[in-house]
Amino acid sequence: MRSRIGGAALIDCREQFAEARLGNAICQPNMARTSNNPLTAPVDDQPSVEERWALIERVAGSEQFIRSARLRDFLLYVGKQSLKDGCPEIHEQEIGAKVFGRPASYDRSQDNIVRVNATELRKRIDSYFVSAGVHEPLVFEIPRGGYKPVFRLRSAAVENNSAQGLEEAPQVVSIPIADSTVVRSHPEGHLSHFLWATVSLVLAITSGVLFQQNRSMRQELYSWQGKPAVNAFWADFLHSHQETDIVLPDSSVGLSEEITRHPIPLSEYLNHNPMSRVQSLDISPDRKADLDAIFGHNLVTFGDVRAAQQILALDPRSRTLNFTDSRFFLADSIKRNNVILIGGKKANPWVYLFDEQMNFSLDEDTGTQRMFVANRHPQAGEQSTYTAAPNINSLVGYSVIAYLPNPSRTGNAIILTGTDSDGTNAAAEFLTSEEQLEKFRKTIHADRFPYFEVLLKTSRLSGTSFNAELVAYRTYPGEH
Repeated sequence: MRSRIGGAALIDCREQFAEARLGNAICQPNMARTSNNPLTAPVDDQPSVEERWALIERVAGSEQFIRSARLRDFLLYVGKQSLKDGCPEIHEQEIGAKVFGRPASYDRSQDNIVRVNATELRKRIDSYFVSAGVHEPLVFEIPRGGYKPVFRLRSAAVENNSAQGLEEAPQVVSIPIADSTVVRSHPEGHLSHFLWATVSLVLAITSGVLFQQNRSMRQELYSWQGKPAVNAFWADFLHSHQETDIVLPDSSVGLSEEITRHPIPLSEYLNHNPMSRVQSLDISPDRKADLDAIFGHNLVTFGDVRAAQQILALDPRSRTLNFTDSRFFLADSIKRNNVILIGGKKANPWVYLFDEQMNFSLDEDTGTQRMFVANRHPQAGEQSTYTAAPNINSLVGYSVIAYLPNPSRTGNAIILTGTDSDGTNAAAEFLTSEEQLEKFRKTIHADRFPYFEVLLKTSRLSGTSFNAELVAYRTYPGEH
């Protein structure tokens, strides 16, 4: 589903994140699910409960889960339930209550946290069995459409083929160097040496080409390498084993606030019941139904998605960069992990946790509904407010970047926001640009980036790309 609100294209995130809803299927004892995975085969002789539980514990204790306590709890819960007599099906509602702390009767149509986390859980299980668990004779998977682990033995055919492939591999044979008299008496020796020299030359050239290709691929995959300023800023995020959560805004919340003219407090948002206030408003039942429908979709603008993509492009194969949206982000994650919040507090209420300590705060004029940046403590030559100013040929907007400690001071937080989604994208461009970061580092006279805030003025001419100009900044070197 796509729509246009105020000139910004919106994407329904449910199309990206939601999985098929679990029905009321009942798992009968001794019934095996089919699998399209050629590496596994159904278990004929079911391994013991102890063997299956030991495997689940090994997977839960692996590198894939060591820094994701909630996914580990998810795995251990469904794993333990699957080993109970009678092979009961494990339902989404049950997992939401037992693992994610939701009320027993919570509305799954409004809160798909189980389905979203199940997608990541399946990826990490698969990752284990192709890395540390590659030699496990017993494997398991959680088929889509359900949450009960299904155990299988690795296919004997695949193992036999693998072994046969090893046996048929070319053998390396040492060849003695021929005596010069032998070479002269056997002309075919010249041909043999010539062939070996040719093969060696081809192999050397091929190795050199592959080395260069591998080097080029690594430079493409890790775009921060070879960029000193980018590397200096992102080191704590990309070189660390600590997880980093990239949190997209929930534009359906901002849209609802625009319609009702009432903000949604963070407390209501965290309780996953932001529409409760709507029922008490003096508006028509049809309007209430419209608002309920709007909030039933996870909307996000292209500019916000593009901002997230630029960050992911720094290290596209990273296992520590997690991509989620604000509606399904968890409070314990923001205290434990690094976090990158995209969007202002209107669409991403998690920003409220940092707003009071920020000097540059994105707000809205409720009368004109125009976005502006409040400068809470103006310095010489600075304005107290900076308001977006559209006209016929250009759009002048503002972007705010804040680099601060997370609430528990166990990691770092980045807030990227703008007076519109393109401004948010411009903020991400600034943080991933070697030229911009190096220029800023020289401006603040620092080798290592301290915590800081930046206010950018952005401009777009006739729909072309943005230019970003540094307007003001604050640094907090004592906070590190």
